[in-house]
Amino acid sequence: MLEPVMFKGGVYKHDLVLELVEDLGGYVLQRNVTQAEIILLLLIPSDDMATMESLVKELRGELTRAPLAGTEVAVVTPTLAIHHLPHVACDVAEYLRRFGAKSNMIGMARGVGKKIAQINEFEMDLINEHDTAVFLFGNFIDCILGKEKLYRNIEVPVVVAGGPEIPKGDLPYAFEYVSTVGRQAHRSRKASEIASLDKIVAAVGRALDGMRKEIEMDPLTTSPPRVMDAVREQIPDIERSFSPLPIALNLNGCRIKLPYDEYSREVEKVAFDEGVTLGEIARIAPSRMKNYIVVRILPMSETGFVF
Repeated sequence: MLEPVMFKGGVYKHDLVLELVEDLGGYVLQRNVTQAEIILLLLIPSDDMATMESLVKELRGELTRAPLAGTEVAVVTPTLAIHHLPHVACDVAEYLRRFGAKSNMIGMARGVGKKIAQINEFEMDLINEHDTAVFLFGNFIDCILGKEKLYRNIEVPVVVAGGPEIPKGDLPYAFEYVSTVGRQAHRSRKASEIASLDKIVAAVGRALDGMRKEIEMDPLTTSPPRVMDAVREQIPDIERSFSPLPIALNLNGCRIKLPYDEYSREVEKVAFDEGVTLGEIARIAPSRMKNYIVVRILPMSETGFVF
């Protein structure tokens, strides 16, 4: 099992960390360099974590678990209008990125009004392409309870956030509810506001860990990072994508940001050393997001093997 971690340390000798990751059979998901400091998002085999911790200690760096690394999170608001708290939505989306997640903000077309708010099939499919979703509501209990129909049929775990305290039993379709994240007309700067964002990150992390346990019970045929590396090697055009993250990882696959009509056949033909192609071990489908390519890796129960 690969464990998601974040390394923070000096640029000096950080290549030793990269070499060890490769030797252990891990993956480097993201690399950010800021002057004299570097931040690495890594996937490390659980059995070899002590080896990595020993090296990080020697380099006087910091190694922390990052459950959001290698995932996509949808941050959903009823609309993007000013009365549906765009400030909080931006804060949540940005804060999730700090912990390794790829967050996408989604504002629904007909989310206004407690009684008439709706979610259509397109929006539902788009949210389900993510690993989990955070629904941001306001300060009124009746409104939060009345809008559970917006996420009732969402397949991925949903974390609901709002202002008032609400017992968990009152929101049966939510994975967790986080209070003190209501409507506000300013960016989150106070310690109490940052603490509320930490609660959302913790709740999303618990949801993702639960999904990881489910995947462990029926492992994927191969890991999403290995698919990412194979696509990068065999489809050079991916480097020409204008997206800042050409391949976004999910727990059960990835989103390849190339046009489906032009590149789906090439993606299906991506080959592995074991003698199989990606099309044989995964479902390749058009994404609801800009007609990108969504790859969903089949579990061992369907293919009969793991590599």
